[in-house]
Amino acid sequence: VQLQASGGGLVQAGGSLRLSCAASGRTFKNYDVGWFRQALEKEREFVAAVSVGGESTRYADSVKGRFTISRDNAKKTMYLQMNSLKPEDTAVYHCARLPSIMDVTWIFGSWGPGTQVTVYS
Repeated sequence: VQLQASGGGLVQAGGSLRLSCAASGRTFKNYDVGWFRQALEKEREFVAAVSVGGESTRYADSVKGRFTISRDNAKKTMYLQMNSLKPEDTAVYHCARLPSIMDVTWIFGSWGPGTQVTVYS
């Protein structure tokens, strides 16, 4: 399964963006999936994850209440709705398959190019 993130852009602080992660292959629905981000000169960090059927989610404390993760298995796509964006949300956002939403320390496969989100004040 290959995952491709899109939807990034330039947005003013307080604004919103919705990221998409499209999967190729037929097994997307069998995996927990999640979003990570990497700001310039910083370590990649976990953002949010969603379980196979979408019934369970997990968020980093820094985005709770502002970001919402979801998935549509029929479309083989995962989403990240980002509201009330802050300059510190500026990063390259990546999507990935996870062993579990409770274990976000490693991913299946390799990191794709991601999508750039830039928030200006």
